[in-house]
Amino acid sequence: MHGDHGYFPSGSVLRKVQRERIVGLLYGQRALGIGAIDPRNFVGTRLHTTSPHRPFHRLVVTAKMFEAIFFGSRAEADRVLAAVHGMHSKVNGVLPDDAGPMPAGTPYSALDPELMLWTIAPAADSAVYFYELFVRRLTAGERDSFWADYVRFGELFGMDASAAPGSWSEFREYFDAKVNGADVYLTDEAHTTGSSVMFQIPITRPRWPAMSVHNLLIRGSLPPRVRELYRLDWSAADALRMSAAVRAARASRPLTPRSVLRGSCVAHFDDVAEAERRILASGKPVPGSLPPVDAPEFSAHAA
Repeated sequence: MHGDHGYFPSGSVLRKVQRERIVGLLYGQRALGIGAIDPRNFVGTRLHTTSPHRPFHRLVVTAKMFEAIFFGSRAEADRVLAAVHGMHSKVNGVLPDDAGPMPAGTPYSALDPELMLWTIAPAADSAVYFYELFVRRLTAGERDSFWADYVRFGELFGMDASAAPGSWSEFREYFDAKVNGADVYLTDEAHTTGSSVMFQIPITRPRWPAMSVHNLLIRGSLPPRVRELYRLDWSAADALRMSAAVRAARASRPLTPRSVLRGSCVAHFDDVAEAERRILASGKPVPGSLPPVDAPEFSAHAA
């Protein structure tokens, strides 16, 4: 469509941040891991997924949908949004078991404004975290513009903008209070899937040093309360290693072609999907896979 520059055209702070490939390759798994600390978020998705044995399929599909909305034309974005709305309209119910402070019978819905906000919040926080870690610190105005873009992103999925904080500083207050609040809880299954998605991403060509650094960055990026819920250690030596990795990455930026630094991550997402397919074809379980929801193993007890 001539003149269709998408919902986030050139000049959008969201587009600038999400176009950084280092952001695109790291923010999704961190966001999923953090998002799972609200039992309604994880259990609601868990009970309605058609592919519990393919946890990376969900990550890849979601990442590709987000890129289509971030960077595609409005026509392309609208096709994705229509498909997502059809799926979300079916995701509603109640928690079947107690999940920490949330008792059995607690309702959830993919169209609940509170849960829609929590769905986009870890993604927004993760994108800014990695952009500022590897690229540069955003100005206060840029952060506000970025958050306004993300609220617009949420609205495209049906979120009422009045449910969202009005500025980046208000968002930070909301996010920190949520992460450190009394309602956060990690079910056994959320721990299994969240840990695997963050730290056991399958790839077709093993690159152990790169994945080791990846896992260090993800672990170090998590808020302390989230690390505690996942029972992850973090030492002064870990912090030094992470700092060294970040300094090396920043030092290499002036020498790295723009085409490498920025652009779509779809090829990388497809590689993860292919690696997951190969694991399944071998007859082995995919890391983080779960049994069907009607299996007796299903539970929502403490991690």
